[in-house]
Amino acid sequence: MERILIIEDEKDMVTGLKFNLEASGFTVLAAYDGEEGYKLALEKQPDLIILDLMLPKRNGYDVCRSLKQEIPQIPIVMLTARGEEADIVLGLELGADDYITKPFSVLELIARIKSVLRRTKSGTQIPEKYRFGNLEVDFKKYDARKKGKPITLSPREYEILKYFVEKQGEIVSREDLLNAVWGYESFPNTRTVDTHIAKLRQKIEDKPDDPQHVITIHGIGYKFLG
Repeated sequence: MERILIIEDEKDMVTGLKFNLEASGFTVLAAYDGEEGYKLALEKQPDLIILDLMLPKRNGYDVCRSLKQEIPQIPIVMLTARGEEADIVLGLELGADDYITKPFSVLELIARIKSVLRRTKSGTQIPEKYRFGNLEVDFKKYDARKKGKPITLSPREYEILKYFVEKQGEIVSREDLLNAVWGYESFPNTRTVDTHIAKLRQKIEDKPDDPQHVITIHGIGYKFLG
């Protein structure tokens, strides 16, 4: 049975998460401040950590940085009440594997947890730096350049590119992308994927209307050609 450590100072939230995660078959540990959470993570070596960013004694950024230095393979899902992309990017740069912004549904969080655990178990390795065409993407630093000049990608666009690199040359459906990138087992409208792909093409393709890297496979999904 997989063990999940929740590091969160809102005790009511921890109680609710613990109940739902245990009902989904996980064993749950809990810590209510960053220092306690860090020590418990080192001692118990859980399969995954749910980590709030705003914590007493030691903030989530510092906990994430330290844990990834001590146990690089441990997957971390960040919880944040902030919608600022800069905060999300910083957490991802420090090694977090995914993030979810409060308020969120428990079903969404569980889907993300399962998605991260699947990726971890599969041992899929994405290169830190990846070059294709006239682009260079640094997935660790969340830095992207086109013809040597920086371009701005959102955290979600980096995750989409990561998935495409992992599945390079394969046809992936919109549902595949939703499950892998958004973490949802289902989603009300797959047009969400198309909207993000259109925005991504505007940034990485020389001719977005005639893409050379992210190709539409009509009626199915997409194929990434590096």
